[in-house]
Amino acid sequence: MWCPEGLDEVEAELLGPPEDLKGKDVLEIGAGAAQCSRWLTAQGARPVALDLSHRQLQHALRIGVSFPLVCADASVLPFADGSFDLACSAYGALPFVAEPRLVLREVRRVLRPGGRFVFSVTHPLRWAFPDEPGPEGLSVSASYFDRTPYVEQDDEGLAVYVEHHRTLGDRVRDVVTSGFRLVDLVEPEWPDWNTSEWGGWSPLRGHLIPGTAIFVCERD
Repeated sequence: MWCPEGLDEVEAELLGPPEDLKGKDVLEIGAGAAQCSRWLTAQGARPVALDLSHRQLQHALRIGVSFPLVCADASVLPFADGSFDLACSAYGALPFVAEPRLVLREVRRVLRPGGRFVFSVTHPLRWAFPDEPGPEGLSVSASYFDRTPYVEQDDEGLAVYVEHHRTLGDRVRDVVTSGFRLVDLVEPEWPDWNTSEWGGWSPLRGHLIPGTAIFVCERD
């Protein structure tokens, strides 16, 4: 699943037809509990799940894995050049780094020629609206061009969560200047079957404004 809208890779085939994934080396970046890697394993792929959070990877272990888990920084990938056929990231790593081009260049480095990287992030337009699921989340409250990161702090004033805003143009330039060719930019529409509400995500908002941007990139 690429996003809260419910876009399923089985239907989207952004990484390619499921039958073509068999035997492919795939890197999942910002894997969390490695749900995507479990799906990839079921298709016959050979995934490696990477995350900066040791606790997230511990959770992946508790669920059970049959593939490698790697605790590392996505901007300094501990792999040799040309190690993977594909890479993917569903809301992982890229929204949380101040210099996304460092991550993109590293991903390109570890991909083989012709390799594909697909990643999803919150649609940049969402930053102009309050993160509320109801009508209050439909009125612009901030500048779309304000790139000030969103920061949560603990009682001692230390940052415990940071998310960085990039405009759509910023994201496209990040991809292209990092050496990728942008193959597609997918903005999933909210499907009628999805009646769930989670955080600022809801059918009300989803039917009116985009919530996710998915970038399909290839290394020539």
